[in-house]
Amino acid sequence: MGKTRLEAFSDGVIAIIITIMVLEMKVPHGDDLASLKPLIPVFLSYVLSFAFVGIYWNNHHHLLHAVHKVNGPTLWANLHLLFWLSLVPFVTGWMGENHFGTAPVALYGVVLLMSGVAYTILVRVLMRHHGHDSALARAIGSDAKGKVSLLAYAAAIPLAWVSVWISMGLYFAVAAMWFVPDRRIESTLGE
Repeated sequence: MGKTRLEAFSDGVIAIIITIMVLEMKVPHGDDLASLKPLIPVFLSYVLSFAFVGIYWNNHHHLLHAVHKVNGPTLWANLHLLFWLSLVPFVTGWMGENHFGTAPVALYGVVLLMSGVAYTILVRVLMRHHGHDSALARAIGSDAKGKVSLLAYAAAIPLAWVSVWISMGLYFAVAAMWFVPDRRIESTLGE
């Protein structure tokens, strides 16, 4: 089956996720800059989550650009990814509203970890469907960035009980690592 509906549905869900996140930011009641100060944790949580959702959208776009067809397992793997991404607004709001408390920061990491696992499953399902000698498989390669990301998330979850700032540093480091677009697929398809 074609991939058009999968792409359109995924783009729509991701757009809704971003919209929900921004709607969760409440306007302060004061009219001076000091009234914005309590919103700093909420805004920082939003910026980090916006970056993560944007990174997933960008990589999802490139991933689907490299495939020609999808199948039933692909649809389910994609829904699995969208499920975990749909939890990002909740954990973002909880973390920001509670000024980076231990449990919210740890749960944020769980959602990031599970989103990463779900994306990895989607990639593997697509590679199985297209063959391990396909352009997609060549582009993905060993996926070192993906593996490092999963390890960083897994480490950040228990580290939240040691220092939330170490966990947040790991989350920001992963986002920074992925902020530069992954050119593997573009360069492989351009060959």
